[in-house]
Order: sequence, then C-alpha cells, then structure tokens
Amino acid sequence: MKRTFNHLSHKERIVIETLLAEKKSVSYIARQLGRNRSTIGREVKQWVVNPKDVYKADLAHFCAEQVHITKRGKDKINSHSRLKAAVYRGLLRDLSPEQISGELRDRYPADPVMSISYEAIYQHIYRHRQSRLGKKLIALLPYKHSRRRNRTRKGFTKHSRIPEAVSMDERPAEVLLRQEIGHTEGDLIIGLGQKSAIGTIVERKSRFTIMVKLENRKSETVTKAFARELNKYDKIFRKSMTYDNGMEMANHKWLTRQTGMKIYFAHPYSSWERGTNENTNGLIRRYFPKGTDFNEVTEEQLKIVQDKLNNRPRKCLNYKTPKYILEREIAASKHRLN
Repeated sequence: MKRTFNHLSHKERIVIETLLAEKKSVSYIARQLGRNRSTIGREVKQWVVNPKDVYKADLAHFCAEQVHITKRGKDKINSHSRLKAAVYRGLLRDLSPEQISGELRDRYPADPVMSISYEAIYQHIYRHRQSRLGKKLIALLPYKHSRRRNRTRKGFTKHSRIPEAVSMDERPAEVLLRQEIGHTEGDLIIGLGQKSAIGTIVERKSRFTIMVKLENRKSETVTKAFARELNKYDKIFRKSMTYDNGMEMANHKWLTRQTGMKIYFAHPYSSWERGTNENTNGLIRRYFPKGTDFNEVTEEQLKIVQDKLNNRPRKCLNYKTPKYILEREIAASKHRLN
C-alpha cells in the first residue's frame, strides 16, 4: 500500500534538535521517530551544512510553514494574526508600508514571524483591491491609488532627467541616522486635476514641517518659493534636502546657491527613501484630501495646518512636538559653536 507523506511536526523537529545536540546519527533519529532516513537526512542537510551549524527546531518549523503557506497561496499577513494586527495598526497610524516594515524589523529583530518586506505588505493590500477590506486598506495608503502603478510601462526610466542630479547614495551617513538637524526631505502635494500644488519640506530629525504656497509647478516658481521659505530659518536648519525626481527641482543648483543647502535626489519611483516626507504628506492630506484645489487654499490656511503639525506631539519624538525638538536642537547647536 502506498504510504501518504506527512510533513514533520514541530514536536518531531524538537526531537531532531535534541538528538543532534547529543551527537546522534541521522539513522538513529529516523528510527526513534519512525521516519524514513532520507526524510530526516533532507531536513538536517538543509540546516546543518558546516560542523559549526546548529539545528533549531523553531526556526526550521517556521520556515517549513512559510513554504507550505506559499504553496497554498495564502500570504504571510493572513497567516499570522499578530503580524496582521501590527501591520493594520501601522496603516491606521498613517505609516507607509516601508515605514511599517522598518519599524517591525527594529522592534522585533529576532522574531521571524514579525519580519516582512514592504513589498509583501503592498501585495497583501492590493491582492483583493475591489473587496470592502481592500478598499479600506488602500484608503490608508499615502497616495491611495486604486491600482499599483506598472513601473515597466513605456516612458519610465531608471535614470534621472534632472541635469547634474546628485544621488542620495552620496549623502553623508549622519543624514540617514538623523544625528543632527538641518537635513530635510521635500516634495509636492498635487491638487485637483494636477492643476495646482503645494510644496512640503520636512526636517528629518525633528519632523518640523514647512508648507509652501505655489502659483504653479514650474521649476523656477517652485525653487524660488522654497528658497523664500527656507531662508526664514537659521542656517543650521539649511544643510541638505533630499528630493524625488520631479522636474520641478531641475533648478536645484540655483536653490543651493540661494540657501546653501546641498540637494540630493532619491532613486526614481522609490518613495520609501523619503519616508519622513511621505508620512507627513499623509498627515497633511487629512486637512486637504485628494481632490483639493490648492489654488483656492490661502497661504494663511496652509500656515494654520503647518502650526498644527509642528505643535502635535509625536510618538517617534517621545511625545515631544517638532517645534520643541527643533528649537532645542538649534539652541544646543549654537551653544556648541560658542
């Protein structure tokens, strides 16, 4: 009679781990479990390649479950309620999938269940995009696109069209690590029919936000408006800006001369590389939802929202406000210089 193959259970893997630690042979372990020697041999060979390798039952069983889940077509988020709750809580806090992935990796460095890529989160959200749940999840994303954009379609390029653009790969390490103030991220929020826009600039360490009224999206208009607003702040605030590849920043050399800020550009179609700005834009969208005509929004209205954001306690700042952190850091920087 043909034998039905059964996957190794967690208990069997614990036995394997225990007996391997006792230097028992594969044949001996197979006899103890009533398993074929080749079954145990394949299991051990997968994890013990070198003499120093150690077989861990928990990790081996988790990985085997993931393979089984993938074959059944069930994604990781739906398979682990704890992970699912964490991802959904992150979306409800206006975090992007990239930020959720990074936060989970930082919070649970040794927990494979809680490790997930931002791409897997996006795939989970868009898997059933027409369902009621799918629509609700998409509505929590920064840009709320009903479909994921095809990055390979005609017209897309991996190279920036902006002359003399300096890649963010050349940024100093302290920018990434948020070790000092003065390093910002910039972007535009586009209005109704793509006929209006506002500029947003966010300081990475303090999350201090500047909102810029724009007459149009021409590069000269945008950079002049950015320079006007940035020059209202201490030069300690004006060290660098990381921007996306929008052509409105083609005049970046002029902006550098006017403000003293070095301008770096993110890789094309990589919004997660400016996660601080993307998250802030999501907060701004609460006040100016998609479909807003920014031509009808006054500069005074923008500044009201700007003040609300900068006086809003943030969990990432230990519930201090961006304004408080910025003022404290500027004062500390000036004290060190003196």
